[in-house]
Amino acid sequence: MEILETALMQRALIAAVLVGVIAPAVGIYLVQRRQALMGDGIGHVAMTGVGLGFLLSTSPVWMATVVAIIGSIAMELIRAYGRTRGDIALAMLFYGGMAGGVLLINLSPTGSNANLSSYLFGSLSTVSEADLDAIWVLAALVVLVTVGLRRQLFAVSQDEEFARVTGLPVRALNLLVAVTAAVTVTVAMRVVGLLLVSALMVVPVAAAQQITRSFAVTFVLSVVIGTAVTLAGTVTSYYQDVPPGATIVLLAIGVFLVLTVLATPLARRRARASRSAEDGHPVTQGPAGAPEPESPPVPAMRGPSDEATA
Repeated sequence: MEILETALMQRALIAAVLVGVIAPAVGIYLVQRRQALMGDGIGHVAMTGVGLGFLLSTSPVWMATVVAIIGSIAMELIRAYGRTRGDIALAMLFYGGMAGGVLLINLSPTGSNANLSSYLFGSLSTVSEADLDAIWVLAALVVLVTVGLRRQLFAVSQDEEFARVTGLPVRALNLLVAVTAAVTVTVAMRVVGLLLVSALMVVPVAAAQQITRSFAVTFVLSVVIGTAVTLAGTVTSYYQDVPPGATIVLLAIGVFLVLTVLATPLARRRARASRSAEDGHPVTQGPAGAPEPESPPVPAMRGPSDEATA
């Protein structure tokens, strides 16, 4: 294939696959915690790290990772303790991070607004070998956390009080989710950009929830959707000369709309089956002869006790 003949596109495709896997893997916990826009806030803070990278002539990816981790920890602490004025503190953190990045990158001898644009909206053509090495390492850490600690993270995301009663270190796990989200943002900024990364963390999860009814299945399907749209967006950007980040996000939204339409008749059948069961009538049979589940039409995640036995 022509697209695989150049080293540049090989690096771009590898980066796209890695981002497509880890963004929904982290995003599912943010959606469960009702923090869908956290990735957007971290992206603003990470801009200061990008600017510092150019100013100090170091890797913008690694510097953005450090700054984003510090910012994510601050965000989590504000969320936990700043109950009255927390929204104002978060707003200042977000806007300050963006303003700091713009200022620092223009003060650096090698930085410019063109460099800034590639980090804001993504630029697969600028992914270097050093960038790819950083993406590999960071992506591996994210996978280890999101998969290895999935039961604990799910329990905390669903019900912090329940998790605390069961003996889980809730504060530490909350900070771990925040740090993992920060790492994911910096990994994804070369593919979809800091301003669009939040969409890739949330939209595949929301799309998967339209047709799934358990946490495990939603996790797997959202990763599949994320990988598919990042690959499709990268290939489309190569052949049609369109921005990769915007293309990937629009494809993800398209998948969400399609699955929403397909889920409507399924939800209606489940609602009818539920009403029939409540009225004492036999449960209707599905196309394959299996009884329809007796449950509401809204997709739901399993509770911590169910996940522990999955």
